Amino acid sequence: MTTFSIENFGCRATQADAAAIEGQLLSIGLHHAEAPVADVVVLNTCTVTAAADAQAREAIRRIHARNPAARILATGCYAQRAPDELAALPGVAWVVGNSHQQEIGSLLTKSPSSAGFIPLNALDSPARIPFDRAPKILTGGIFEAADVQVAPASRIAGRTRPVLKIQDGCNNRCAYCVIPFVRGRSRSLTPARVVQELSALVAAGTREVVLSGINLGAYGRDLSPRAGLRELLARLLEETPVERLRLSSIEPMDLTLDLVDLVAGSGRIAPHFHVPLQSGSDRVLAAMHRWYRAAHYAERVLRIAERLPGAAIGADVICGFPGETDDDHRRTVAFAGSLPFTYLHVFSYSSRPGTRAAGAAQSVDPGVIRARSRELRALSEQKAAAFRAAQAGKHQRVLTLERRGSCAGGREWTAALTGNYLHTRVPGRWPRNMWLDVRLGGAEPHLLGEVVEGGAR
Repeated sequence: MTTFSIENFGCRATQADAAAIEGQLLSIGLHHAEAPVADVVVLNTCTVTAAADAQAREAIRRIHARNPAARILATGCYAQRAPDELAALPGVAWVVGNSHQQEIGSLLTKSPSSAGFIPLNALDSPARIPFDRAPKILTGGIFEAADVQVAPASRIAGRTRPVLKIQDGCNNRCAYCVIPFVRGRSRSLTPARVVQELSALVAAGTREVVLSGINLGAYGRDLSPRAGLRELLARLLEETPVERLRLSSIEPMDLTLDLVDLVAGSGRIAPHFHVPLQSGSDRVLAAMHRWYRAAHYAERVLRIAERLPGAAIGADVICGFPGETDDDHRRTVAFAGSLPFTYLHVFSYSSRPGTRAAGAAQSVDPGVIRARSRELRALSEQKAAAFRAAQAGKHQRVLTLERRGSCAGGREWTAALTGNYLHTRVPGRWPRNMWLDVRLGGAEPHLLGEVVEGGAR
């Protein structure tokens, strides 16, 4: 019996990709195992920053050291961008880019006569692995990709809050971002296919589904007839009994008034918006090739707060973009501080090969970047704490998750999530994927949710 394990890095879209790969491996007869004993270990990599690349390389070295007999298959965005770098690492038998992820199952079962392959069915024993043979690299042609890889509903339906990827690729060319070059052009599932996939998840017992994409707000622009995200959501609410949808990141210029109004009026779409900011300085936004300015961004975020009081609103911010001055940073801190954010994701700028900004001289000292990042992360913590405190005493419906634990006094709790993205601890041991009506309290250090009478369903 040949076994496999998958380690996933990066965004929600890569989580969906990993589930699709898992479906392929199960379909060819492989079985789950932990990485230290698996015959095949798949690493689904990210390449959004240099740190993400380093994390993937370290994971490969760690896996090979603990399980020298494992055949490692590296895939994902790093594999698409720099396959030779991964192929040079010990233990790597295959490198498969995003362009060929749908062929992983057939790759592992090809004839041993195919030069460079180490096919599973060519080995009498997992221990007999000819690592002296060159790894097979299969990548290229990402801009020719026309499909969106979707995990079979049967593989993700058993998970709490599964990710359904409905869009892939990006047509934007932000100066710092390598993702369009490793994901290709924007492409979308048809509305009918999304309805089909979502219906299958709901039929299997799923209560909350996260809709994701590399550029989710661009959903449907490539389709004929064209179908926008707002229209898709309205159709999903009408044609499926899904209890809660949650949206992943949406670019500010795609955050239209009618989309916000749909969320505000539905009750079945989580009041949670993640809206990438990157900088509060118009000068830096222009250098980043972002298609909005601070005033445009603020107008959209304030629209959310007006229509959906208590909504979670998050943003990405990049510190240390080439040429960012102290004044630019102060503008970003002041701008972020003035808006009703509930959390920030703060990143230090990382030069990515092939991007427009990669050729720019870095004028910001690494120590300065670290200090700016710390300041913005401290602001994020303040915003998050204030949001938790503001929600104390409110009634919320939460979905129980898998994580459990016990307090210092021995009282058990179950992790749960509110619609507005607050992680709570509900006293007692509850099954996962269950709705509970709770009263929030105890904002620090953990937000607690006491179940109200009759609140379990």
